Amino acid sequence: MLVTNRFVVEVDVADDFVARAHAALAALAARPGYLRGELLRALDDPAHWCLLTEWESVGAYRRALGGFDVKIAAVPLLAESLDEPSAYETLAAAAPGGEVVVATSDRAASPHR
Repeated sequence: MLVTNRFVVEVDVADDFVARAHAALAALAARPGYLRGELLRALDDPAHWCLLTEWESVGAYRRALGGFDVKIAAVPLLAESLDEPSAYETLAAAAPGGEVVVATSDRAASPHR
């Protein structure tokens, strides 16, 4: 499961944002079920940022949000993200040069719903 939290950050507060994003990423990384995470900035508009995390499951992510360190370091930052869908389940994947592997959705009987 991928979580993408997107942000628009003014240049004059970018250093503070980066420090808070690093703290949030560290707090999330310490939780069970965390697989990886990255802080990203758009190449064509440096005011646009994304905190991307990958989790074993939606349950692992939701449990992580309840951790004390996450409530202190990550939740306030995540609350500043753009108000849009942020959690995505994987429905198909392919390794480099590999075949597409389809996964079933947790939301519907059909893998594309």
